Amino acid sequence: MTRKSISTQGPDIVLFRLMYHAVKPHWRPLVIAFVLLGITAGLNVVPPSLLQWAIDGPIATGNTADLWPITALYGGTAIAMFIIQYIYSYYLQKAGQRALSDMRTNLFNRIMSQDQAFFHRNPVGDLVTRLTSDVDTLSALISTSAVTIVTETATLIVTTIVMFSVNWRLALLVVAVLPVLVVVTNYFSARVRTSSTGERTALARVSAYLNEQLQGIPVLQVFGAQQASTARFDGFNNAYRNALIVLRRHSALFLMIQEFISAIGLAMLLYGGGQGVLSGWATLGMLVAFIQYADRAFQPVLRLSEQYNAVQIAFGAADRIQYTLSEASSINAPDVPIPPTNPFTGDVKLENVHFSYNADKPVLRGINLHIPAGQRVAIVGPTGAGKSSLIGLLARWYDPQQGRILLDDIDIRQLDPLALRGLISVIPQDPVTFEGDIAFNVRLYRDSVPYQTILDAAQTSNAAAFIERMPAQYQSWVTPNGASLSAGERQLLALARAIALQPHGILILDEATSSIDTTTESLVQEALERLFKGRTSIIIAHRLATVRSADRILVVQQGLIVEDGSHSDLIARNGIYAKLYAHQLIDSA
Repeated sequence: MTRKSISTQGPDIVLFRLMYHAVKPHWRPLVIAFVLLGITAGLNVVPPSLLQWAIDGPIATGNTADLWPITALYGGTAIAMFIIQYIYSYYLQKAGQRALSDMRTNLFNRIMSQDQAFFHRNPVGDLVTRLTSDVDTLSALISTSAVTIVTETATLIVTTIVMFSVNWRLALLVVAVLPVLVVVTNYFSARVRTSSTGERTALARVSAYLNEQLQGIPVLQVFGAQQASTARFDGFNNAYRNALIVLRRHSALFLMIQEFISAIGLAMLLYGGGQGVLSGWATLGMLVAFIQYADRAFQPVLRLSEQYNAVQIAFGAADRIQYTLSEASSINAPDVPIPPTNPFTGDVKLENVHFSYNADKPVLRGINLHIPAGQRVAIVGPTGAGKSSLIGLLARWYDPQQGRILLDDIDIRQLDPLALRGLISVIPQDPVTFEGDIAFNVRLYRDSVPYQTILDAAQTSNAAAFIERMPAQYQSWVTPNGASLSAGERQLLALARAIALQPHGILILDEATSSIDTTTESLVQEALERLFKGRTSIIIAHRLATVRSADRILVVQQGLIVEDGSHSDLIARNGIYAKLYAHQLIDSA
C-alpha cells in the first residue's frame, strides 16, 4: 500500500513533534539528563587543557613533581565523566522508554477505535509493523542514537567555543573542513532517506505477506501451493534485500567520505600548527591539545553521521506512526449522544439506505425495511448481494452514504457507538477466540461478569458438554486463534459469549452454522431456539433449510430486497427463493 506523507512540514518536524508530545509528560528525568549532559560536555574539554598545561609547564621545565597534581586531576576528570555519563544516560533512557510505552499504548488504542474501513485500507501486517518494528525503531533511536546525537552535539559546541578561546588560528584550521562535511551530509541525506523509506516499505510488505501466508497454511498445504507461496515470498524477500543493499551502500559511502575529510582536516592542523609552533604564535603543548580538540570536534561529526541512517529510518517510522495516530475514524460518537430506550425492545427500521465500499460499485440501493421488536428475520441471497453489509450497517461498522437506520425509533448515529454495540450481539461464521482460559473467552475482559453467569451461558448454549469434558474445564487454556478447539467448539463458545454479554439485545447470526458438523449444528440450533424467544433476531444463511422457521425471510439480490415473506409464502410465490430452495433440495438429495 502506498500513501502520501500526512505532513507538509517534512519528516524531521513529524519526528520532533511526535517525540516532543511523547516525552512531555516525562519532563523531570529529561531535565536531569540535560543538566548532567551539560556538565559532561564541559568535562570533556578538560583533558586536552590538562595535557597542554603539562607539556608547556612541568614537562618543558623538567619539574616532574608538578606532574602529579595534573595526573590526579586528569584521572579524576575521567572517573567523574564516567559516573555522570552513566547517570544522565539512565535518566534519558527512563524518560524515553516511558514515552515509547505510552506511544505504543496510544497507537494500540487508536487502532482499536478505528472503523472497519480503516482495516480494509491498512493490511494487518502493516499495522503489526507499526506497533512493533516502527516503535522499536524509535526505541533504538532513544536508546542509542538520541544519546549519541545529544552528547556529541553538546561536545562539538563546547569544544568549538574552547578552541576559539585558546587560539583562534588553530581553531580555524580545525573548523575549516566543517563546511565540506555539511555539504557532503546534505548531498547524501536525500539518498539515504529515500533508500531508507524503500527499505521500510519493503519490510512492511514482507510482514504483511508473512501474516497472510502463515494464517493460510492449512489451505496452502491442502492445495499444494507451498512452492508457489515460497516463490512469491522470494520476490518480496529479494526486494527487501535489494532495498537494504542500496541503503547500506549509501551509508557506507557516506561514512567513508566523512573519514577521508576528517583525515585531511587533521593533516592541515599538523602542518599549520607546526608552522605556528615554529613561528611562536602557538606552543607545542597547545598543538598537542588541539590534536585532541580536533578529535573531539571530528568524532562528534563522524558519530552523528553513523547515526544518520538510524535517524532516517526513524523519520519514516515516525511518519507512519503519526499517520496512524492522526487518522480519524469515520464512526464517531455524537457530541450529545441520546441514551438507548429503556427497556430496549429491538425495533429496527432502515429508511432509503444506500451504501457502497467504493463509489463506483453500489452494494445496497435504497433499502427500506421494518423489523418489529421480537421478530425473527432471515436474510438469504447469492454471495455479494449485500447481506453482510446490512449487518455491518446495523452494528455501525460503517455508515450509509444515504438514508438512516433506527433502533426503537432512534437514529443509530445519535447513539454512542459503544452503547449501540451493547445492544447487538453478532455471531460470525468464523468465531474468534483469544488466548486465555475458557472463562475468559466467555466474559471477554469483563471481570464484572459473575462466574455463575458464565456457567449458565455455557449451559444455555450447549457448550457446557465439551467444556466439562476438558481436564481443567472452565480454566482450560485456549491457544492463540483457538487452535486447541474444533470449529464447532469455537462456535458454541461464541454463542456462550453472546448469551453472557448480551442476553437481551438484538441477536445476529452471520452464517453461524455453515462450517460445523451436523452434530454440533443440532446443538447450536437447539441453543438458538432458546435465544430467539422474546428478542429480535437476524439470521444470514446460505443453507435455506436452517431458516424455514423464521417469521420472515428476505431475499436480497444486487443490493435490493426482491422478496419478503414467510417460508411457505415464498414457496407459494414460486420466485427466486423457491428456486433456490428447490435447487438446494436437489443438491442434498
